[in-house]
Amino acid sequence: MARYRKIMVAYNGADESRAALEEAAGFGADPEVEMHVAAVMNTAAYLVAGEYLPEMTLAAGRDELQADMKAAESRLAARGLRVQSHFVIGEPVDVIARLVETLGIDLLILGHSRAKSFAMRWWRGSVDTMLIERVRCSILVAADVKR
Repeated sequence: MARYRKIMVAYNGADESRAALEEAAGFGADPEVEMHVAAVMNTAAYLVAGEYLPEMTLAAGRDELQADMKAAESRLAARGLRVQSHFVIGEPVDVIARLVETLGIDLLILGHSRAKSFAMRWWRGSVDTMLIERVRCSILVAADVKR
């Protein structure tokens, strides 16, 4: 019997979220396990001096993230995992925390980049750090292992 029956990967296409995807794949195919890939488009990232970028720019970003998420889902499915993907627009911490609760996730897998300095992560916060405080499930942090 699987220890974690519902696993979610927070995925944004960055190297650290690809590391999280690899961690998820390491759980192997188990018919009892539901794997979820959650991609969140944070429209606040598309604000420039308080003004939204043109709809075409938003649409291109949305299409790119959705395609990347579907490719991630396919990579996990190719390894025999049962996968569902979730594409949501909103603030990543709120959206992921809500998905974890709604879906009854047992394990959340996050990528973490060491590229930002500790001071920068502390000052601006980071999605992975804030999620640790918000979700009520186990969390696996996949480190970006570039050397």
